[in-house]
Amino acid sequence: MTFEHYDLVVIGSGPSGHKAAIQGAKAGRRVVIVEEERGVGGACVHQGTIPSKTLRETAVAISHFRRRTGGIFDVAIPDDLQVRSLMVRVDDVIRAHESFMADQLRRNGVVRIHGRARFVGIRQIEARSVDGTTQRLSGDLVVIATGSRPRLPDHVPIDHDHILDSDSVLSMIYLPASLTILGAGIIACEYASIFASLGVKVVMVDKGPRPIGFLEPELTTRFVKLFEQMGGRFIAGATATKVAWDGVSAVVTTLASGEEIRSDKLVSALGRVANVERLDLAATGLAPSAQGYLEVDAQYRTKVPGISAVGDVIGPPSLASTGMDQGRRAVCHALGLDPGAPTELVPLGVYTIPEMSSVGLSEAQAVERFGHAVVGRAEFHELARGQISSSQDGLLKLVGDPAGKLVGVQIIGEGASELIHVGQVALLGRLDIRAFVDNAFNFPTLAEGYRVAALDALAALDVPNGPNVGADAPTPSKAE
Repeated sequence: MTFEHYDLVVIGSGPSGHKAAIQGAKAGRRVVIVEEERGVGGACVHQGTIPSKTLRETAVAISHFRRRTGGIFDVAIPDDLQVRSLMVRVDDVIRAHESFMADQLRRNGVVRIHGRARFVGIRQIEARSVDGTTQRLSGDLVVIATGSRPRLPDHVPIDHDHILDSDSVLSMIYLPASLTILGAGIIACEYASIFASLGVKVVMVDKGPRPIGFLEPELTTRFVKLFEQMGGRFIAGATATKVAWDGVSAVVTTLASGEEIRSDKLVSALGRVANVERLDLAATGLAPSAQGYLEVDAQYRTKVPGISAVGDVIGPPSLASTGMDQGRRAVCHALGLDPGAPTELVPLGVYTIPEMSSVGLSEAQAVERFGHAVVGRAEFHELARGQISSSQDGLLKLVGDPAGKLVGVQIIGEGASELIHVGQVALLGRLDIRAFVDNAFNFPTLAEGYRVAALDALAALDVPNGPNVGADAPTPSKAE
């Protein structure tokens, strides 16, 4: 049996696989990427990140227009509004991003194979195309990046009509009047806030005490408050024991407490499972964990030498940004290249309404590591830009070590996923919190919150700010 040999074989062309392939090509290696679908990009481009964020952008525009016009104008959403009409740009966005990703592979000389991959030996792969022809490949390094699909609990009878999963939710024809969402992870919270902002009565049910448990509690507590202000309801510490379409007009969700929730539609967002069942992993000696993921070490290596795994197949946080970084790092580690800054300095962005984002250590993690943390906060209602843009509900939080060196940033509010990069660069530069006080920000901006939060932190440190601190800051703050 003859195999065409490559330095790197990547299975899957989503964010993590795409980035792994590009990193290998940039390092001068011969790279091939095998993708089952016709286009590149994986679920991120075609079912997940790109479509959902396009819908979110419309929802944000509607809600912002209402607030920023001070009630002079309103946007009436018709009862028979089609969900697709809120995503009129999605096909263009998908085509543009898919084209960009494909062009990047082509420019870097990455070979693309359209086919379904399966292992026939250790680092030996068969790719079967739609017409039944096969190609046999081998590699010094194989990176598994096949993504994930929604977990389908036995007690939730998904029909993709009344009862949907997190991939089929956008296939709804009409905007429902009411929606139940099972789960409170990233996907659940994003869709819950999007639909609530569009006037849908949303109930989110989860067994945990708060949504998105790995985020700073201060952010998620505020998110729940704002979600409920939009008319949503979050039921914590609850489990659905039965879900059924009544055959007439409603999905009935029965909780362990006995409470029944009736809604037009239900979305199950109770986690995801890795797409590994078609890979014939037994040929390599690999097997998924009890949770359905591939286990890897800190360098994304599986227990089989020469086989790495990245992205959704290794489990949470299952974000496009972290997946891309994992793909790049896995190849860097395998090739002996410096992967750069530690993974804790990779930002997390959650595209709820409002956005939440973080980078570095949380307050609790800083206390655990250093014994004490210095914290500074800036409320968006303290910022002139927050008042001007009617974005007063946000919070920017700086976390420092006992000496005042910045170790983490957490933000909830408009533009959080963009604002976080200021903090990321400061962390990469190992800056002190004082750096935000000693440098000017455009006024009025939300980024000025870094200065306000820094002043708040320095007040907690009881450190003299210097004679000129605050002299050029029109925004008042309790720290000044």
